[in-house]
Amino acid sequence: MPLSGPINGEGNIHMMRIAFLPMILVSCVFLARGVFAQENAATLYVAPNGNDGWSGRLSEPNPAGTDGPFKSLERARDAIRDIKSSPGIPKGNLVVQIREGTYFLDKTFALGAEDSGAPDYPVVYSPFGNEQVRISGGKPVEHFAPVTDAAVLERLDPAARGHVVQAGLKAIGITDYGAPSGDGLELFFNDKPMTLSRWPNEGFVRIKELAVDDGHKIHGIPGSTVGKFVYDGDRPKRWVGEKDGWLHGYWFWDWSDQRQKIESINTAESILAVAPPYHNYGYRKGQWYYAFNLLSELDSPGEWYLDRETGILYFWPPAPIAEGETVVSVLDNAIVAKDVSYLTIRKMTFDATRGTAIVFSGGSHNRVAGCAIRNVGGSAVAMSDSPESGVYGCDMCQMGKGGISLSGGDRVTLVPAKMVAENNHIHHYSRWARMYNAAISLQGVGNRAAHNLIHDAPHMAISFGGNDHLIEYNEIYNVCEESNDAGAMYAGRDWTMRGHVIRFNYLHQIKGFEGRGCVGVYLDDMFASAAIYGNIFHQVTMAAFIGGGRDNTIENNVFVDCSPALHIDARALGWAGYHADTWIQEHKEKGTVCKMAYNKPPYSERYPQLAGMMEDEPKAPKGNLIARNICVGGKWDDIEDKARGYLKFEDNLLDVDPHFIDAANKDFRLKEDSPAFKMGFKPIPVEKIGPYQDADRASWPVAR
Repeated sequence: MPLSGPINGEGNIHMMRIAFLPMILVSCVFLARGVFAQENAATLYVAPNGNDGWSGRLSEPNPAGTDGPFKSLERARDAIRDIKSSPGIPKGNLVVQIREGTYFLDKTFALGAEDSGAPDYPVVYSPFGNEQVRISGGKPVEHFAPVTDAAVLERLDPAARGHVVQAGLKAIGITDYGAPSGDGLELFFNDKPMTLSRWPNEGFVRIKELAVDDGHKIHGIPGSTVGKFVYDGDRPKRWVGEKDGWLHGYWFWDWSDQRQKIESINTAESILAVAPPYHNYGYRKGQWYYAFNLLSELDSPGEWYLDRETGILYFWPPAPIAEGETVVSVLDNAIVAKDVSYLTIRKMTFDATRGTAIVFSGGSHNRVAGCAIRNVGGSAVAMSDSPESGVYGCDMCQMGKGGISLSGGDRVTLVPAKMVAENNHIHHYSRWARMYNAAISLQGVGNRAAHNLIHDAPHMAISFGGNDHLIEYNEIYNVCEESNDAGAMYAGRDWTMRGHVIRFNYLHQIKGFEGRGCVGVYLDDMFASAAIYGNIFHQVTMAAFIGGGRDNTIENNVFVDCSPALHIDARALGWAGYHADTWIQEHKEKGTVCKMAYNKPPYSERYPQLAGMMEDEPKAPKGNLIARNICVGGKWDDIEDKARGYLKFEDNLLDVDPHFIDAANKDFRLKEDSPAFKMGFKPIPVEKIGPYQDADRASWPVAR
């Protein structure tokens, strides 16, 4: 059924899946254009050569040096408060224009409810004209010297001794370094993240054998609960005596990593031991890890090490140290806005925070637009409980965690938040927190991710949970590079999180760790009621995955060289039944499922199939429809026998030439004579997929 066709109940495309779309689109019009559709009511200026004692009404100092722009964002913020407290504020934007330069913050720029705008006078922070403004949570390190300490030189690799330089951080007022396990100080050189000393310099080594056999097993797979194992070779000998060595490993599963401190090294028996608490799932032979935070492994350009006792930073710069900028991250956040509304942060660069660069909580109608966010230890932007807010047109890369987190809407009442992540380019993220840190995370009710380009990441691209989210027109590739049981788009383990639409996306070259496979759209552990419509999957190992869930639709998609295109199982009738048993017991005791009143309004009205589920074989994968899909090359399906009888297949074109316009050049549009049209296939609007040119794009064209 095409999306423009008649909608009834919870049919092929559930009515309530798209009922909220017009509301979201109205919000987008406001967010994308409304702020700049009116004149400025007042304009203030901030500049590196400003003075907080001046009026802030001039864009540059006057010849007499008696007036000019402000020096700090805080002074401009306070002046906006004064303007708002004045009688008779004219309609128009209240704008703070920031002159070109780098602003190293000495504290997080904090905004509260008193800093809100209003529909008639939104508050905007943006650069002056097309000038380049950089807001940094870091601090420059300038006074490097050669290493002269004999003990340090002895521990360094001989090849590194003539290249490593050192600087004292305590001398420049930095004494809080955080922990090597995460969220601590990082080093950046010439706008690129440097590598905390490690071995091997790239990739991993494997656990040779487990040192303690305690009978531990998961799903029949043997392991050990004790973090002691045999290593291969003799490299760990050089780590003996290190102050603070760590290991980062995927200790049992390829989707669960953890950093753990080295407790001891037994060189006689080649045994490494990590300090408790041990990994939750235990340890397994053949799993992979690397060592880091070791002075002795500072052996290649771009690596660094910090002695947390002395505060001395050791660094092998990849270019002459005097010719570049060296920055260490200091602040947790650049901007924190709490209960602020009608605020826009526009067209600036943010970097070098230890945590998330920009954080909004509460309020409404806020936007981050056209910004470049890079080299942060946390995520780029987090917005929570801020309805009709969004992140537009930003370029984001080299985050330690994810990209954009949007959380809002009421799951009890199903009132949508209408928060949006649109037209962003997010890549090379999850540098540090490798798993479960998505480029875009949608939680709550009625949020949207659209026209984003996402690539090059160890794990997922888009994660979602809640109800009625819309994921459309995104291009995703080269993700899940360090995991196999993973999905480019992922949601799981809830019968009540319904009403999602995943349409018109292009997913390609997604093959998992070491090419061993992963998933395109992963509906894990009985996740239900998602519409996967009009997407293109090219060279995605397992393109569409229904893990025992109900009432999902896979319609009008194109699968090219996927192996398989489709996986459906009945896991709740087997090994994963314990999850469903928990929900069934909750229903018996409390009348709810997953804490939701599933059989009462608004759930019973929005999702009528859910209302009667408990009386209709709740563990069975019923209501799944697979219709009018095209599959070329690879393999069509991998369906568990127990699931097949519950499924409905209609008019799928399998291993028949669909008459692509130019498959060799990845143009998977259909020619007019395609046999797919005879079975009701509708053209996919390929030309709309991905980012688009806009006044609030951080860059154009988008560089891949």
